[in-house]
Amino acid sequence: MSLRIALVTPFSWSQPHDVNEHVAGLARELRRRGHTVTVLAPSNRARDLAAGRRALADGADEELIALGPAVPISRRSRMGVPVGVRANLAIALAGGRFDIVHGFEPALPSLSYLALRDSGSLTAATFFSAERLGYPPGKAQRERLLGRLDALLATSEETAEAAAVRFPGRYQVVPIGVDLDLFRPAAKRKVVVLEWRQAERPLLRALVRELVAAPDWELVLLRTKPLGGRPTLSRLLRGRVRVRTARDGESRADVFRDAAVFVPALDGLSRLVVEAEAAGVAIAAPPGRRLQPELAAAEAGRLIDDEAERRRRAEDGTAAAARQSFPALADRVEEVYESMTGLRRRAAQRVVPLEDRDWIVADLHMHTNWSHDCSIAVDDLLDHAEAEGLGAIAVTDHNVIGGALEAVERTRNRRITVIPGEEIKTDGQGEVIGLFLKEEIPRGLSFADTVAAIRAQGALVYMPHPFDRMHAIADPSTLHRHLAEIDVLETYNARLLFEAYNDEAVRFARKYNLTAGAGSDAHVLQGVGTGAVRMRRFSGPEEFLVSLRNAEILRRPKSLAYLQGLKWVAQAKERVR
Repeated sequence: MSLRIALVTPFSWSQPHDVNEHVAGLARELRRRGHTVTVLAPSNRARDLAAGRRALADGADEELIALGPAVPISRRSRMGVPVGVRANLAIALAGGRFDIVHGFEPALPSLSYLALRDSGSLTAATFFSAERLGYPPGKAQRERLLGRLDALLATSEETAEAAAVRFPGRYQVVPIGVDLDLFRPAAKRKVVVLEWRQAERPLLRALVRELVAAPDWELVLLRTKPLGGRPTLSRLLRGRVRVRTARDGESRADVFRDAAVFVPALDGLSRLVVEAEAAGVAIAAPPGRRLQPELAAAEAGRLIDDEAERRRRAEDGTAAAARQSFPALADRVEEVYESMTGLRRRAAQRVVPLEDRDWIVADLHMHTNWSHDCSIAVDDLLDHAEAEGLGAIAVTDHNVIGGALEAVERTRNRRITVIPGEEIKTDGQGEVIGLFLKEEIPRGLSFADTVAAIRAQGALVYMPHPFDRMHAIADPSTLHRHLAEIDVLETYNARLLFEAYNDEAVRFARKYNLTAGAGSDAHVLQGVGTGAVRMRRFSGPEEFLVSLRNAEILRRPKSLAYLQGLKWVAQAKERVR
């Protein structure tokens, strides 16, 4: 299956960066497999920006669309993305018709964060570094982003563990990606490569002492940072030390192909270790070296002295690098994409079912005095609903079904239809409504067990106020895990304090082609019908779902302060009585 994929990187495409190397290699492999891949990135290269403007204007498929100039970002950055670049991103996402939007390092104030937050496509996020997890600072913002992510990826177990603290969920570890042809080993020379970091001078001094005892070996100090200071070269190794700056893969391949030993920096790029392994270089990175850098130098000394051990380490490293190659990365990511596409339901056919039935207005969420926080008598509810012109209501009391069954019994001679339901409090994962229930379901079950109990009765699973943080709600991972079992998602609840929560539900339902519902969540008579759907008259859960798929959401809001005040007054009278 060919997909249209957007890969969004926060780092300037005109500057070498380890994340961009990952993105470029993944894009190349996915294109080889028949997918249409567009990289969305900032750039400071004039020709990239000009080509990006043309692509946005023409709507053409391009391998790279530069959305604007790069803005310096870091884990401490508070600089936002310019308005013009945001507008270009919105145009690119809307015009690209992407099946999947994949953002890299989204926990930075950057294009990746905005693309994943604002895209209506299926989304995946890849995290590379535990040092780039500081954004957004607010928990509510992080939860909103997390609710819009369909897959969480990391390039190492350590990064996944750190990311899960800020963005809880199930992470899948993917290869970091290395070009095996570019880093193909050559004949080895007696060369030790040290990844230079200015703050790690004790490691350099210890390594110099080891090399003094090996006069036929050379040392290469490899710099990968643009502003890294030049190291002071030891007189003890006069003529045997070189400094190389290599910020991209091709430059580093020239260094690693004929090197024999590589000593990574304590806080270096993880990509360099994989590249060195692919080039057949023995790695000197023993446990405990962070506390005692001299251990890494001693390990390098042993490898210098033991050619057989160097060869064994190099062979093991080459095998490990093969599992981190770009084809291996594309294999893993394709599996993730395939599992993501299964989340979205097929769009309902635009037919007119039940066209011989008359139109009714149905309120799918309300309460009676069987709920602990409501004082509406069943007969009063039915009389008021009929007076309001409602053709159907769902009675969904908190953790009891008695009010719903009573309402069904008292509609024998009425025109209005009552759907028996129950709003069930789960064990720490919010509330779930069962519609067309026959028996009461106890509160306190897990989310999965509650859903299973609803479906065991042939009833429908209705998710109320799914994103309203003023209510108890399921976390995003639970919602994603049970997408296939949700029959109806409430996209309008008339009692929500912030309309943005309803908007988020609308977005979620559209993204996954979920059937939308609406209800007043009324606890006083004056609230009945303030949220409803216009649908064809139905009989039973099957016809209800068929009719609801072609229904119209009706928003009839009243002052929430007014309705809540009536509810408090009614509760006060009840306590007095």
